[in-house]
Amino acid sequence: MDLLYLISGLLILVTGAEIIIRGSVSFGKKLNISLFAIGIVIVAGGTSLPELASSINAVINYYPDVALGAVVGSNIANLILVMAATTIILPISNITKNQINQAWINIVLGIILIIMSFLYFNYIYGIFSIILLTMIMYMQIKNGSLNIHEINKSEYPLYLSIFFIFIGIIFLIYGSDLFVSSAINLATYFDVSEAVIGLSIVAFGTSLPELVVGMMSALKRKVDFALGNILGSNIYNVLGVLGISSFFGRFTMPEILAKQDLIFMLLTTILILVFMLFLKKIGRTFGILGLFFYFMYIYYIFL
Repeated sequence: MDLLYLISGLLILVTGAEIIIRGSVSFGKKLNISLFAIGIVIVAGGTSLPELASSINAVINYYPDVALGAVVGSNIANLILVMAATTIILPISNITKNQINQAWINIVLGIILIIMSFLYFNYIYGIFSIILLTMIMYMQIKNGSLNIHEINKSEYPLYLSIFFIFIGIIFLIYGSDLFVSSAINLATYFDVSEAVIGLSIVAFGTSLPELVVGMMSALKRKVDFALGNILGSNIYNVLGVLGISSFFGRFTMPEILAKQDLIFMLLTTILILVFMLFLKKIGRTFGILGLFFYFMYIYYIFL
């Protein structure tokens, strides 16, 4: 039954994210809010809304290990599962300088998370993260790696836009509560740690939007967009999701995450950068290796 609740919570989360995105874009257009501000919400944070909602819910309910595990696990899933599934369908051969810069940013953020394992997350980290995220997104849009002019969601009347935002928030709150509580129950039932559930089930579930976007981009032969979406989503996870979650409580990084999963995340990012710099493409070889490493990783953390 908890598995059914988990899936239901995830579906509600994803639906709420889509509704709130549509409402926010339309609302922003009605009020003549800058494309930059809309771009931050949609391009950077759109597919990370499920991670954000579930992480805030976990922190508020005193399960920060689930939130941290979900962010780290989601980043790992994005880097090897989503990237692998995408490149097996269609290799990414047009590597740009902006994408390489995004990979470097991901490496720096991975190091920051390792440093944070010796400290704790609170509002100071939150303020630092939001400022840094805004600066990074500004540079990404300025350099053209995030094309805010491609935001073409439908425009609705003002009252309908506000209604969508309101309903979307309700979906996110209810969906995240159902998703996190059922994940905790599964952790208790299978006698595994909350961090492991966050790294696996919660991370995979909240990475589904990125997986769908990546595979659809490959099928439409627009894999450059998929690569930017994956790297950009990981940046938003570390700075946006953890940053905003840090305003809702003080928490620390579980030791096992710092010694094992953060290192794996960092090495995976470096591997992608090596493919980008030396092979000038991310092809099916990476795709096959990625799927193998991801399933081996999931098997290992459940041992």
